[in-house]
Amino acid sequence: MKPIIVVIVGPTASGKTALSIELAKKINGEIISADSMQIYKDMDIGTAKVTKEEACGIKHYLVDFLSPDKRYTVSDFKKDCEQAIQEILRKEKIPIVVGGTGLYINSLIYGVEYQEMNFDEKYRKELMKKAETSQGLEEIWENACKIDPISMKKISKNDKKRIVRVLEIYKATGKTKTELEVLSRQKDVKYKFKVFGINLEREKLYEKINYRVDLMFENGLEKEVKNLISKYSKFPTAMQGLGYKEVVQYFYGLLTYDEMIEKIKQETRRYAKRQLTWFRRNKEIIWLDGQNSLQDNVNNIIKELYEGEGNKRKT
Repeated sequence: MKPIIVVIVGPTASGKTALSIELAKKINGEIISADSMQIYKDMDIGTAKVTKEEACGIKHYLVDFLSPDKRYTVSDFKKDCEQAIQEILRKEKIPIVVGGTGLYINSLIYGVEYQEMNFDEKYRKELMKKAETSQGLEEIWENACKIDPISMKKISKNDKKRIVRVLEIYKATGKTKTELEVLSRQKDVKYKFKVFGINLEREKLYEKINYRVDLMFENGLEKEVKNLISKYSKFPTAMQGLGYKEVVQYFYGLLTYDEMIEKIKQETRRYAKRQLTWFRRNKEIIWLDGQNSLQDNVNNIIKELYEGEGNKRKT
């Protein structure tokens, strides 16, 4: 019988952290982060990283362990996540994977493998530089659509990182991202994943996002970015994170203070919309109402885990 792994997904600011911690208390669980930015050290405020007080003694894996000047791939995540799952299972506890990075989640629950890829860092930098202009972004978008039209149906025209990833994968392997995922999914997955998604009506979600951004600046996001700039010489991925690149633009005089705040809020809302679009394509997700009380949603998850497959509902 395959071990059950709980997965909690949803857009940024939807309440995944609080829900996962409360659930872990109830079912003797430990938490594995599936967030592509919370892996980095010294990037706490802008990534809404779980604090010691919030964690309530629940162990978290894959958080705060990598220098921001290092690159971390989907392949790295899958390998590290499976090691964390094994460690938790050896303790006879339940792994709870939590995050909003769709590519990380898919690599895990569908067993998608990327290990054989040899990425060309120079090629990647050329693409990212080209994507800085609207004309260049349009060009690489069109190239990616020709190479892998199926994958590109799921990717926004403004999502530089994912567009570049499609081109990188093809150059590294000679196969499209879609072809690799089809091949990977033919393999048996080790675990039984029960995936729960938090759904919030758009107005409420956007309200929470705006509040979170304001709170980040109250808690010292500007100081955090200054410390990062002084401590690290290069940021191949980390400083492209939401909130960080806008603060850097403000420091260089490219944005006013008010423009910076508004741009972070706007880009975070757009990101949340893309996350929801991504997760809603997964028909196996059991959706939870984000306006329910925390305890009600914990109880709903426990009921699904121990009382069978019912109660799935559409958003």
